[in-house]
Amino acid sequence: MGANIKVLPSELKSQRYLKDVEVAALTGRAVQTLRNDRHLGRGFPYRKFGKSVRYFLPEILAIMESHRIEPAAL
Repeated sequence: MGANIKVLPSELKSQRYLKDVEVAALTGRAVQTLRNDRHLGRGFPYRKFGKSVRYFLPEILAIMESHRIEPAAL
């Protein structure tokens, strides 16, 4: 069940809320892992709109960037 992520104009990317399937496609984590993390109170920050769960794209990208590791040059 692959997510169909559309390319957005740069001014809209900072305003984009993603579904869990889109976050899974972006991060390589399984949808069930995202759900388990929410249940356990860990993982990416999210918002609930009624029954819908959404992740704010800039937050996801910032967290991914904060985990960046630069290997030492050989």
